[in-house]
Parts: sequence; C-alpha cells; structure tokens
Amino acid sequence: MKWVDYIQPSTLDDALGLLKKHGEKAGILAGGTDLLVLLRAKAKSSDIIVDIKNIAELNQLDFDKKTGLTIGAAVPCYKIYNDSNVKKYYPGIIDSASIIGGTQIQGRATLGGNLCNSAPSADAVPGMIAMGVTCKVAGSNGVREVPVEEFCLAPRKNILKPDEILVSLNYPAPKPNTGSRYIRFIPRNEMDIAVVGVGVYVELENNKFKDLRVSLASVAPKPIFVQEAGTSVVGKEVNEENINLAALKAKEAAKPITDMRGTIEFRKHLSEVLTKRALQTAIERAKESV
Repeated sequence: MKWVDYIQPSTLDDALGLLKKHGEKAGILAGGTDLLVLLRAKAKSSDIIVDIKNIAELNQLDFDKKTGLTIGAAVPCYKIYNDSNVKKYYPGIIDSASIIGGTQIQGRATLGGNLCNSAPSADAVPGMIAMGVTCKVAGSNGVREVPVEEFCLAPRKNILKPDEILVSLNYPAPKPNTGSRYIRFIPRNEMDIAVVGVGVYVELENNKFKDLRVSLASVAPKPIFVQEAGTSVVGKEVNEENINLAALKAKEAAKPITDMRGTIEFRKHLSEVLTKRALQTAIERAKESV
C-alpha cells in the first residue's frame, strides 16, 4: 500500500504553499467524498492530502442583499440547505445540495468539491451556471475570478492549475421576480447519478422573460450553458409556447452518448421534458419572490 502524507493547514497561504511545493501530487480534501473514492480506485494518485476544512476563507457562508451569497469551497451541504437566507432567497441551491449523495454524505460533501470534481453529471453545477455564479480562485500568482460556466473543461478536468485552489462560490444578489430550479432524472429514488440534470433561472417583467438561463448535465463531456434557450425567448411572453421553445433549444444543445444509464435519444428527450418542468417551477417561484 502506498504511503500518503496528510496535513491540515489553518491558513490559505499555508495551503497554497503546499500546492506550490507538491503540484499535481497534492490531493485537496474538502469533504473527501470524491477524492477518497478516486484514491481507493487508483483513478488518482497523491503523495500528500491537503485537508482544507479548517481554513476560514473556505468556510464562509455569508449573505448580503446587495452583494449576494458567498459559499466557501469547504462548506458542507447540510449547512447550506439549513441556512435561513439560502432557504429564503436561493431555493434553487437547495434543490441540488439536498440530493448530493445521502444524509451522511451531505455532512461532508461540498458544492465546491462537486464543482472541482468536474463530472459531467455533477448535480450542483447546472444550478450554478443557471444562477450566474462566479468562482474565486487563489494561487501563487494571486486571485482571479472565473464564470462558473468556464470552470469545467472535460470529465474530471477544470481550469485550476496545480498551485491553485477554489476559495468560494459567489451567487449574485437576489432580485424581485426571479426564480431558479434544478431537476434531474435518475433510475432509482435517490443516491444515483443523473441520466440528465437541468438547472434553470428566470427573471420576469410584465409577464415577459427579462432573462432566462438553462444549463444541462450528463449530456456532454461537461455541464453546458445553453445560451440559445435564453436568447430565443427573452422579451417574449411567459406562456406555454415560449416555455416549449426554450425546452426545444435545450434538446438541440444536448450532445449525449449512449451508456448503461440511457441512450442518446432518451437523454435528448429528457433534456426537453426536464427543462420544461424546471422552467414551470422557476416561473412559479419568480412570481412568489419579493
């Protein structure tokens, strides 16, 4: 069995120093629900595990009506979906945070880790893309901000350099008449990988779409932002015809494969059906928002 060192830095600078020293041989542990599985399966090799759970900047869960919501990369899911401000202003986050694994997993798993694992089927990522999240990334060359739709590159690959770490996820401030929703299809009742996942966000004005964003999971090598869904209906009436049009654009954007969980045809069909359902709920939430 390979020897692996473990260290738990207490500051971001200390963690970045370890990453700069060890590079790709360092494994970052936020919750460990993906990392430990990969190590055990020998799908990843690390000489040192850097546990970031005790770093203050990565444990932020702060809300401001003007600047929005900041979720540190090490905040576990159960803290997120139990937060009163998340419940009130960002129910779309709860849609995904509450279904990642089971209750025990949610005590450790993080939205930041779900993003950094960069699986095409990641449940948290479509909602992030739909809601326009910005990723704060720190490294030896300083801090940079990255739109979340640019973060994932391919299965288990993302924009992070070996000496960089995801610090936090920054959600825009809530607006009146807005709503979001994440929905997925899975073969079992729970704790399964999405055959298709859909995240949506809408902003309404005078019963018209002022903004609409759709993102899909499990239909491409990475979660995708379907810009055409928004551009096709912005400025148009909120009605069944335009909801169907946005859903059709999602179906057209899907580029899935056939595997043990579903065929190409089934996944494209689900992309349309789930987008329609997610939009209907997001619209209802937008009408109820203040």
